[in-house]
Order: sequence, then structure tokens, then C-alpha cells
Amino acid sequence: MSSDPHRDTGANAQLRLGALIGVLGVVYGDIGTSPLYALQTCLAYFTGKGLSSSDIMGLLSLIAWALIITVTLKYVTFVMRADNHGEGGILALMALAQRVAKSDRTRVFLGLVGITGAGLFFGDGMITPAISVLSAVSGLQVVWPTLSNDLVEGISLVVIVVLFLSQKYGTGNMGRAFGPVMAVWFITIGLLGLVQVVQHPFIFKALLPSYGILFMLHHKFAAFVSLGAVVLAVTGAEALYADMSHFGRKPIQVAWTYFVLPSLLLNYFGQGALVLADPSTADNPFYKLAPHALQIPLTVLSTLATIIASQAVISGAFSMARQCVQLGLFPRMEIRHTSETEEGQIYVPQTNALLALGVIMLVLTFQTSGALAWAYGIAVTGTFLCTNILAVVVFRRQFNWSRPAALAVFGLFGIVDLAFFASNTLKFLDGGWVPLAIGLAVIFTMTTWRRGRGLIMDRWVQDSLPLSSFLARLPQSRIVRVPGTAVFMTGNLDFVPNALLHNLKHNKVLHEQVFFVTVRNLDVPYANPADRVKAEEAAPGIYKVELYYGFMESPNVPQALESLSAQGIDFKPMQASYFLGRETVVPASVPKLRFVRRWLFLFMARNAISATEFFRIPSDRVVELGVRIAV
Repeated sequence: MSSDPHRDTGANAQLRLGALIGVLGVVYGDIGTSPLYALQTCLAYFTGKGLSSSDIMGLLSLIAWALIITVTLKYVTFVMRADNHGEGGILALMALAQRVAKSDRTRVFLGLVGITGAGLFFGDGMITPAISVLSAVSGLQVVWPTLSNDLVEGISLVVIVVLFLSQKYGTGNMGRAFGPVMAVWFITIGLLGLVQVVQHPFIFKALLPSYGILFMLHHKFAAFVSLGAVVLAVTGAEALYADMSHFGRKPIQVAWTYFVLPSLLLNYFGQGALVLADPSTADNPFYKLAPHALQIPLTVLSTLATIIASQAVISGAFSMARQCVQLGLFPRMEIRHTSETEEGQIYVPQTNALLALGVIMLVLTFQTSGALAWAYGIAVTGTFLCTNILAVVVFRRQFNWSRPAALAVFGLFGIVDLAFFASNTLKFLDGGWVPLAIGLAVIFTMTTWRRGRGLIMDRWVQDSLPLSSFLARLPQSRIVRVPGTAVFMTGNLDFVPNALLHNLKHNKVLHEQVFFVTVRNLDVPYANPADRVKAEEAAPGIYKVELYYGFMESPNVPQALESLSAQGIDFKPMQASYFLGRETVVPASVPKLRFVRRWLFLFMARNAISATEFFRIPSDRVVELGVRIAV
């Protein structure tokens, strides 16, 4: 039976259009709302310093070329080629770089770079909702100039609280509306800018890099400081790479090149043309692009767009938190799946609560988007630098680039990133310390957890009985084998789990079927379902089972064990009992961790969710046996 080629072509076109609209809602929310505050912040720095028309052209040139170099060339053209089995983001790139590294020392260094980038991402994740919502709601002050900052702050807090409270219901229904809303947003800001550009077409001269260069040479140090505001135009560039797995490389590239970038440039250039024609509009050029009658609708649309931008960052933080748990950087957290069909739609209550608390504190502390803008750049530019370092290794080793080619391409990007980062460090006392402090706190937490778990495993191996010795003595022992199936979770299949030894001590029996199960986390996003389970019979009725999961997956042990029957192993799920060791971590007489790290590790260990919940094991089939561990 032949198919209609015209119908197939139409269906494919609809799928492509749907993907492009979806990209707008998920990927481009953050960078798409930057026109709300980027140029305004640049102009605010030169308020009272006699900014000339050539200076405004110079700022526009810097913004345009930041978008071209950082986003179009670095991310869209190069970095997005370095996908980890279709997955992007700083941790996926770290895993890819570590895989191709040649020495353990290099792998450790790359791990630290990746952890640093992840920590700064969480700092960025707190600032984005705060500055975006504050910027959108401040549009009301254009309509009603007498509106106080306190009222704007109060409305912003209400929007933010509602946004975070709604996370537990999932983003499936809301997500379907994100794309069309952002499509309307980009069309609107593009048309608003086009009206001014048509009246002042000479503004396109700002595309010449000479204007930016002359601006830097004329203002010298002041121009260098202004780069900290210029970088606000490219915040969200990392999302293009991080969200690549949702849509693939092509739709993201097409949407950026033919729709998002032109809309952004038109709006920025329109704002610049407006300020050139009427310098009094420099205090809020974005909202003053619109006629007075459209101010309130534009404020509503801006608020919706910033909510979408914030939602994308929050969802990214949930995904990042799950990756950190799977990679052993965070303790086990509660991860709720908010969709029965989409694995990626998750809700992490602990992460949501911490983000909400951080965002509310930022709004209360900084109060206006202008004040908060100076705290924004360090986290963003720090992540840019970390991505650049990891990308050099991947392109040099995996793509077999020559050393001069890799250094030339990413050296250029590195110079731009470093200039942005250095400029932002000058704002340290004006709020730049906030994202840096958040990032360092997250990094400290990650390294503490990894170090503490390593010490626990070392202590456990030291005190444990080798499995081979136990199995060798088992035939001569008087241990009674009873009907049933026992599953013992363990972190190392070479040693006997403490839960088994405690069970023998108290119950004096061993089940006819025993499964020692360990979960291994891979450096790829998703494990091959065909290779998920590997099992071998270590002794009659005793099996060693390895379950493999990628860093974007949540383990489901009972579901995975059901596939053992396909390997000829008679596993009866309904008859299985799961034996787990309930760890109680206490300080040792000679502490291996310093005081602060020891306190933090103990706090995280005591508040981590149970293995029963994390591995999705039915609670009525679990037997927990206490294990006391000193660190």
C-alpha cells in the first residue's frame, strides 16, 4: 500500500514547525527576555557622563557582536556539535571530556571544572527568575510613574511564589503553551524595534565592529566596566546547549539563526534608535518602544515571557540536580515524575524549596532589576569559561582537531569570555559576590559529599568480608536455605553486604534465591535498554546483578529485575524481599573530614531520602537492617 507523498510532506512540515515553536518556549526564554534590561543597564552606567550618539552606536555594536560571537559562533556553530549521545549541558560535556582524557590527573581537573560550572549554574538559576520578573513588572511604572518600587517588589514576589508553588503539579499543560507565547513575544519585540529602525535606518551601521572598537578605545576603563552589562544580552546562551536533548541540534540552530537572533537585533537596535531620537527614554527604552495604549498588554506579555524564562531555568535546575545525584555529587533526593510519558518532566522538592528561598531573598535584598543586574554576570560568564575549557579537550581529543586549530578557535572565545568575566569581577562589592557565593556553596557541598562517600566506601571495604571467601565457605556451613527470593542492595559486588551478615546473625537462614544487586551510573545520558541488566551466577542460587543507568535517568530496581527472566533466570518479583542496610553515619574518634565538612556531610547523610524510595522499591517488600558507620 503506497503512501501519499504530499500528505507525508505536510505531516513532516507540521512536525518541524511544532519542534521550532517548542524550541522557542523551552530554550530561548532566558535570552529572549534579556532586552527587558540589557541595554537599559548599559545606558544606566553612563547616566550623567554625557553619552554621545557614537557611544550608543558603540554599545549596540558590542551587544550585536556578543550575540554573534558567543551565541552564534561559539554555541550554535561549535559547542552544540559536542553532544554526549544527544545530551548537552555542562555535566554532559564534563563526562565527555573525562572519557577522552588521557590521564587521571586530567580527569580530576576536568571534573573540578565541570563541578564549578554546575555550581555557577545554580547561582544563575536563582538570579534569572528574580531579575526577569522584576524587569517585567517594572513596566507598570511606565504606565503609572507614581507606582512605588515597594509595590513592584510585592507584585513580583506574588508572581514568584505562585510560580514555585505550581512546580509540584508539573509543567506538561503549561509547557504546551510556552512555545506559542514566546513566538508572540519574539514577533512583538521584533516589530516594536522595526518601527524605530525604519525611521532611523542608519542604526544598522552599529553592525560594523568598528563602532564597538572605537567605543572601547575612547572610554577605556569605563568601556571595560560596561562589558559587565553587555553580557546581560547573552545570558541564557548555555540553555541552547543544555536543552539540546529535548529537540535536537537542528531546530535550535534554525530557530536562532532565522527567528530569534533577528528579533533580538531588531529590538536592541530599535531601543538604540529611540534613545538617539529621545535621550529621556534611556531610563526604560524597552517599554517606551511601545505606544502608551499598548503598555499594559506589553507588561502582561513580558510577565508571561519572564515566567516562561524562569520556568526553563527551574526545570533545568531540577534536571541538573538529578544529574548530580546520579553522578555522586549530591545525596539521594526525592525525584517525582510529573508525567506518565515524559521521563524528563520531574519535580525535585528540595531543589525547588532552596531555589524559591534564594529568589525571594534576592528580590527582598536588591528590590529592583537595575540593582540586581550587577549581580548577574559572574555566574553566567564563569559557566561560559568552564564550557570553553571542556570544549577544548573534547574537540582536540574526540574530533581530532590539531592543537593550533583548537587553541585558535576556543582561544578567541576564551578571550571574549575572560573579558566578560573580568569586567563582572569589578562588580563584586555591588552584588557580584552573590552568585559567586551561591556557586561556591554548591561546589563545597558537591565536593564534601563526594569526599565523604569515598571515605565511607573505603571504610566499608576495609571492614567487609570478601564475597569470594563467603561463597567458598558456604557449602560447608550449617546455614539453612529457606524458600523465597532475597535481593540485597550493595555498592560493591566483591564484598558481602552488611545487610546479609546481619540477617544471618539474627535469622540464621539464607533464601534459596539470593541476588546481590548494585546500581552503576554511566557517563552517558541514557543506558541502552538491552544492556540495562547484567547478571552472573556466583554460586548455586546466588546471583550477582549489575543495573546500568545514565545520568539523566532515575533508577527503578524492581522494574529492571523483571527483565532477568529474559536471561533465563527464574526471578519471581512478587515473592522477592529486598534487604537494605539503613546507614547511620556518626563521627569517628579520628575524623577524616574537617569540622565544617564533617557537619555538612552528616547533615546531608541524615536528610537524604531512603534507598527504598530512591530506587522505587515497594515499601511493603523491604527489610531494613541498621548499619553504623564512622567518618
